[in-house]
Formats: sequence, C-alpha cells, structure tokens
Amino acid sequence: MKNNPVSFADCLKKIKKVATQEELEALLKELALPALGRINPAQDPAQEHIPANEHDETDDSNHRTIAATISRKAPKTNPWNEVIDSENEAMTMSLYAKGLTTKDIVNYMKNVHEVDISQSDVSKITDKVRPLIEEWKTRPLSSVYPIVYLDAVRHKVRDNGKIISKAANIALGINQDGLKEVLGIWISDTEGAKFWLQVLNELKNRGVEDIFFTCVDGLKGFPEAIRAIYPNTEIQQCIVHQIRHTIKFVMHKDQDAFCANLRAVYTAPTSEAGLRTLKAIQEKWPQYLAHLQKWEVNWPELAPFFNYPEPIRKLIYTTNAIESLNAQFRKVTRTTVLFPHDDSLMKLLWLVQADISRRWTMPLINWRSILAQLAILFPDRMNF
Repeated sequence: MKNNPVSFADCLKKIKKVATQEELEALLKELALPALGRINPAQDPAQEHIPANEHDETDDSNHRTIAATISRKAPKTNPWNEVIDSENEAMTMSLYAKGLTTKDIVNYMKNVHEVDISQSDVSKITDKVRPLIEEWKTRPLSSVYPIVYLDAVRHKVRDNGKIISKAANIALGINQDGLKEVLGIWISDTEGAKFWLQVLNELKNRGVEDIFFTCVDGLKGFPEAIRAIYPNTEIQQCIVHQIRHTIKFVMHKDQDAFCANLRAVYTAPTSEAGLRTLKAIQEKWPQYLAHLQKWEVNWPELAPFFNYPEPIRKLIYTTNAIESLNAQFRKVTRTTVLFPHDDSLMKLLWLVQADISRRWTMPLINWRSILAQLAILFPDRMNF
C-alpha cells in the first residue's frame, strides 16, 4: 500500500486531538511511515552506493526528529486522564473544570449525548482527582524562581453552618524556563501576613531555596513575612494596586488630569526622579495630599523596579500576571455561589489551574534576553 504524506494542516488537526500516550504513539507511526519510506535507488542514483546500515541510521535519525517535533507541538494532556475510566468521565471532568454546575452537566450529558448520570455521579467522578490534588500540593519545586507573584481571591464557603468569605491564597511562579507555574493554592479564613508566612515556609520546605523578585499587593506585614524566609528577595509592591487605592478618593472631574500626572511618577527614569515628581504632584493637588503621602510611606516597596532594565521592570512592577489568573478563576467559579466546604473549592480551583496550566507551553516574550540580564544582576544566585 502506498503511504501518502499527510498535509501540514491535517497534521496539526491530528496533533490537537491527541489526549493520551497511546494516541501519540499511533500518530507518530502514521506520520513517520511516509517520511521514513526508503527512496528507490532507481529513482535516485545518489542512493545506489549507500550501504544498508547507513540507510537504517538515517531512517532512525529522521524518526527521532519527527518524534521530537510532534512532542513539542502536541498539547499537554489533562492531568486527570490517569484517574478516569471512560470518555463520558473525561467529558464530565472537563465540563466541571470549565465551571458548569453538577446540574448543568447532568442536563448537558442527557440532552446532547443521551447519557444518564446523576449529580451524585458527577461528584463521584470529579472526586477521583483528590489523590492527584494531594500529590500536587506536596510535589517538589525548583530550587530557584526568578519571579513569584503572591495574591488571594475570595470565595463564599459554608463552614460549621456559617457562610464565610474565605481566601484562596495563590503563588504563581515564573520558572527558569520563563514558563508560568502555579506553585500552590491554600485556603484560609483570612488573608494575612501570618498565613503568608506559613505559605512561604511551605515553599521553602518543598525545595524553593531562592526567589529573585516577589510581587505583592499592599497587605500590611507582607514584606516582613517574605524577608523572614527569603531575606535576599527583592520585594516589589504592585504599582497598579497603589494607583487604584489612590484614585478611589479622587473626584471624578479630576481623575483624568490626576492620573496623567501620577503616570509620570512610575514612568520616571529613576527612583529619585519618580520621588521628585511625586513631590510636585503633592503641591499641585493639595486636596489629595493625605492619599499621595501614602506613596512616600510605601516608596521602599514601590520603587525597587526602578533599579532594573525595562524588560524586567515590565514583569515586576505590577501583579497583573496573577490577577489575570485570578480573573480566570472567578470566571469559572462565579456559577457556584456557595461552596459546601473547603475541599469542594480546592477541587474546582485545582481543576481550573490544571486546565489553564497545560496551555502554558511558551516562555515569556524576550525571556532569553531577560535571563541574560538576570545572570549579570544575580551571578552568584543563578544556579540553574
């Protein structure tokens, strides 16, 4: 039988459908056979005098190259694939990870796929990931993370008969390859420096020896908690948080002009220039002096980004990276007004981050350049 080559478009379509190791191996065989078919010496005189063993070596090399290309392009499989038993369970898990309620999933499976399952069945299926969650929560981490963002998002949870707004504390790291990585999620009654101290201790115990930059909001006591565990870490308080906190006290008619003036503070070339600009704004807007003075109080945590090159500044002056992740959490969890317990919240958050994380396959823009600058800035700490 003639092995017809697969077009590039068809190849991409097939790759996107790969979900298991077995499917990947089958696809490799399908794509590799046409590429590895030996050229007929009669058609190519240049091949006539190549010994058979050299043909074999070339074929094997091509096979490895194709396999490596396919592996790089193939999407990561869902981590819950190892605990599900059927396609229906896989679909149920994926729908749950997208934020559908158990009732919505039951109706969808019935109306679209003519599959009868109950809400308790959905819970039993999704509960299969609990061992994976426990393993994920205690997995070893890299020894060094150039950047770690720390933030929390609130959710309503029933606790001992009461409805409590609990904090899902999240650590998002940028690893040495420039890839985003959710280091952990911790559920707590409150978001405070004391709890974050426990989180940082846990990261230390899981192997994180050093962090170059931590990007945080203005939570009181946060810098002290970080320095207690990672004394050499540069702490950058989010500029955007500080701006939001300031302009909520500014009258609507003044906001455009005030924000334009404030922008000159955090876009200044140096910390000293930024502080001078802040002083000038205080004189120009005396009615907002009390709120602008908080910039001076927080300046040691607001100003560190001025000391670094522009590519690094853009990464650390705001916590937008983790706020974007939190926005995706909120998008999925908004269909669940109230979680029955902490484990239910943790299960959904873990499924969401797993679904998101498998799409984080590309490093940050200009990461090689950033890494080179980090090597110059922290030569004794670049042990990766």
